Amino acid sequence: MKRFLLCTDLDRTLIPNGPAPLCPAADRLFRKLAGRREIRLAYVTGRHRALIEDAIAEFGLPDPDFAIADVGASIYEVSAQGWRPWRAWQDNIASDWRGLNSERLRGMLDFPELRLQEREKQAPFKLSYYAAVDTDSRALTARITARLLDEGIHANLIWSIDELAGTGLLDVLPRSAGKLQAIRFLMERHGFSLRNTVFAGDSGNDLDVLLSDIPSVLVANADPQTKARAAKTKPEALYMAKGGYLDMNGNYGAGILEGVAHFWPEADAWLRECESHKEE
Repeated sequence: MKRFLLCTDLDRTLIPNGPAPLCPAADRLFRKLAGRREIRLAYVTGRHRALIEDAIAEFGLPDPDFAIADVGASIYEVSAQGWRPWRAWQDNIASDWRGLNSERLRGMLDFPELRLQEREKQAPFKLSYYAAVDTDSRALTARITARLLDEGIHANLIWSIDELAGTGLLDVLPRSAGKLQAIRFLMERHGFSLRNTVFAGDSGNDLDVLLSDIPSVLVANADPQTKARAAKTKPEALYMAKGGYLDMNGNYGAGILEGVAHFWPEADAWLRECESHKEE
């Protein structure tokens, strides 16, 4: 049996918690797709484990097989027995920070532009800050990188903008961590290739995957800066949802399904079959 790995961001990608209109049919079809035995579902998000579980309960999301949490700083294998942290992943990234955790790293980052995010948004290998939306992110991240390198710390700095809150977001991870690296680790360890993997996202902290060689879909409701960056770069493996597929609008889950159907003919056939049975 051919297996497929469907990876998706949550907020404003699968979860319709943005201002764009949702498509009610998408929720039903996504559940049908995720429930197929050929599909392995991975949530890839900046949320930590408890907030992922909250989202599953609040929005009635399908239970995943994997959860890449904390912007790629944590991976969980999920089964009927519960959520199991993937220790191999933590061992893989820990050396970048010389064995230090985020609390120990915090003292090195006393930059006036940064404001520490709430305690629940931190993780052992993720240090998260707010910054003004008009911050010169390139200059700031260059200064932070230089400061950390002076201490022998190799970091991956992820800048994004929360359009709804009107604030900049900076996540500091080990250099070998991040959504892209975590998805590649998952693919390698579980035998998924580029031909049977798809990622869906909407914002700046998804760009490392969206601009990579991993087949990806940018949902139609994506933030304008991310859309502009994607349109300028035009990676071959990126599909930009535009709506119209099965009469849906391309936002949120409808965009995910549109992209999945674009990359996987098998999924297109499954989804069309679901729609034909609905009309009988």
